[in-house]
Amino acid sequence: MVPRPAEAAVLIVEDDADLRYVFRTTLTVAGFSVREASDGYQALVAIDEDPPDVVLLDLMLPRISGFTVLDELEARRDSRTPAVVVMTGLDGVERPDVTVLRKPVELPAVIAAIRAAMRRRSSH
Repeated sequence: MVPRPAEAAVLIVEDDADLRYVFRTTLTVAGFSVREASDGYQALVAIDEDPPDVVLLDLMLPRISGFTVLDELEARRDSRTPAVVVMTGLDGVERPDVTVLRKPVELPAVIAAIRAAMRRRSSH
């Protein structure tokens, strides 16, 4: 059997190793190519080195916050800028062109949000 190509490349940015594992496993089974970063600094380096299609981003991160990562991506806005899906326990987080999921998140909602973000990105 020939493996199918990955649906999209996703960078998971989450400081909780257990959550990263759950997201990585779920997204890999769903057909995504997955990389990980445990803080905002690692995320920005990973995005610079090989931009993913989508960033699954926690906002409360060590070293560099998810808010700073969002600001940086908004400032760079070009054809290589990944779509962003935010996961947060904070209220009132809204950004243009960013899907916000409230923690705790349901795994099917994460997959659906990533696919919707990909559709929005390809339509621009």
